[in-house]
Amino acid sequence: MTRLTRTLFATIVAAIASIATASSAVAQSPAAPSTDARYDVREVMIPMRDGVKLHTVVYTPKEKAAPAPIVFRRTPYAVMSAAGSFRGSYKSFADAGYAFAFQDIRGRFGSEGTFVMQRPPAHKWDPKATDESTDAYDTIEWLIRNIANNNGRVGMLGVSYDGWTTAMALIDPHPALKVASPQASPADMWLGDDFHHNGAFRLSYGFEYAAMLETSKENTPFAFDRFDTYDWYLSLGPLSNINTKHLRGKIPTWNDYVAHPDWDEFWQRQTIVRYLTEPTVPTLNVAGFWDQEDFYGPIAIYDTLEKRDTKNMNFLVVGPWNHGGWNGAGSALGPIQFGSTTGPYFREQILAPFFAYYLEDKGERPTFEAKTFESGSNVWKEWKSWPPRQEVTPRNIYFGAAEGLSMQAPSQAQGMDSYVSDPAHPVPYRHRPIQATYGPGSVWSTWLVEDQRFVDDRADVLSYEMPVLEEDLTIAGSVTAHLFISTTGSDADYIVKLIDVYPEQYPNDVRLPGYQLMVSNEVFRARYRDSYAKPSRVPTDSVIAYNIDLHTQSYTFKKGHRIMVQVQSTWFPLIDRNPQTWVPNIFDAKAEDYKSATHRVFRSAKYPSHVTVYIVNPVM
Repeated sequence: MTRLTRTLFATIVAAIASIATASSAVAQSPAAPSTDARYDVREVMIPMRDGVKLHTVVYTPKEKAAPAPIVFRRTPYAVMSAAGSFRGSYKSFADAGYAFAFQDIRGRFGSEGTFVMQRPPAHKWDPKATDESTDAYDTIEWLIRNIANNNGRVGMLGVSYDGWTTAMALIDPHPALKVASPQASPADMWLGDDFHHNGAFRLSYGFEYAAMLETSKENTPFAFDRFDTYDWYLSLGPLSNINTKHLRGKIPTWNDYVAHPDWDEFWQRQTIVRYLTEPTVPTLNVAGFWDQEDFYGPIAIYDTLEKRDTKNMNFLVVGPWNHGGWNGAGSALGPIQFGSTTGPYFREQILAPFFAYYLEDKGERPTFEAKTFESGSNVWKEWKSWPPRQEVTPRNIYFGAAEGLSMQAPSQAQGMDSYVSDPAHPVPYRHRPIQATYGPGSVWSTWLVEDQRFVDDRADVLSYEMPVLEEDLTIAGSVTAHLFISTTGSDADYIVKLIDVYPEQYPNDVRLPGYQLMVSNEVFRARYRDSYAKPSRVPTDSVIAYNIDLHTQSYTFKKGHRIMVQVQSTWFPLIDRNPQTWVPNIFDAKAEDYKSATHRVFRSAKYPSHVTVYIVNPVM
């Protein structure tokens, strides 16, 4: 098996914390596992079917009359401080007297073997192979045979990479695996998770994450010589300079980016949805509407399982969270308040009862199919399906003259707006200075809720806006941009943002008057308009239709607010700069390939650019 250093994703979660969260600091493994007075703790090296031994820390309750279920988590982030989670994200499980097992995956920290980023399920085409699925199976077999007084039931959960290892265990689950909760798990690293979105390369995250995990067996952040990484990445020049000047070909995942710019078999082989069949383990999928790393993944996993869910085993919860935010208070993101502590609510009222039912036969079977937090109105909603079907009505929000938005389709024969995008002066994706993703003072974890007024008046950003809403407008389900655009170049990126504009008078919070909050957003690389696997040159000065999935939302635009849509072509350095001239592989582009281009967004009867949302029907 070659080293398919699969793109992984995730948040460099401190090993000192219970799960991987984007705001965690980089953690190093302490000399001994942390303890909890309620538990006996031991370190073991569990042998896998190929003889490789994986470092695992096991916590067994000292006082538990009845046999206890086992909560199991597998991680690349180090397990030695896992007991800290007993007072945080796993508190409900610890209070119930569950046993725990935390494991370093192959090649990370205390485990033997070679680390392969997002290792594909190799056993599917080679019965003698090992992967994260077989390692989970072998470990569960060992746990139920070697943890005293267990009840023969195991539950798995985790966030980000740990969510992905949980999902991998579902491919061929051990019979003792009775419940799982993959949380913020990536599903496809090219289509929509950490390293690419619709083919557009997520430069800063992809570079910094790969360098950190593959420079050593521990976590070794890249040493920037500038605090504002916007300047560092811009001065870097073409992407080829990453290897020429810095990595020297030593980071396997970066080399994979370069060798596989398109959605080829390399990426298709590692996408998890390819291997998920009908759900046989009750699964609680968890996502955050403002997840800065993996919002695509958990929704894709839920959708895939739902298509084959004949036994009602597949469930979804989406809250007002960033990456892993449900393991904190969940009462706010930046200045945006949600009116309650949504994190404890999820952990105590949703997650803990879900596990208790399937691990201990306690309580009642879940009654919801999907549960979402409706930001704006700040209430939880339960749905019979996600996206909703009968409760919503599709509506188009059309681009209009004078950068207006309207529910009425344009009737004029002509109409368009234009902007010039210059790769030498890209639009920053968040307020500068843009610190290293996991560097001192970084606000990476909350950038999706930053006020978009910092780019609203740029000449290379179009901002369309509705009049003030006279009543609340609530959406639930998919959000899709349908754009008609031409370019003077031969390739392009298009970024679309659906924004809630707060009133200019907002006495509830002095930080929010006029605030522009991104509700949904996404980037699309134009070369992939016809095929993700086979890119093609964009015809110069031709009007092309683009359908851009802005994902899913549950949100209320309140009375007195306005709806805005922004369109732009750079989002730097989150997304690498598109040369805007055709080159077969952007990783091989030269400095002279990067050129300014004029992009025209049409808004006529023939070319009615718009965003489609699903408005919740009024209760009769």
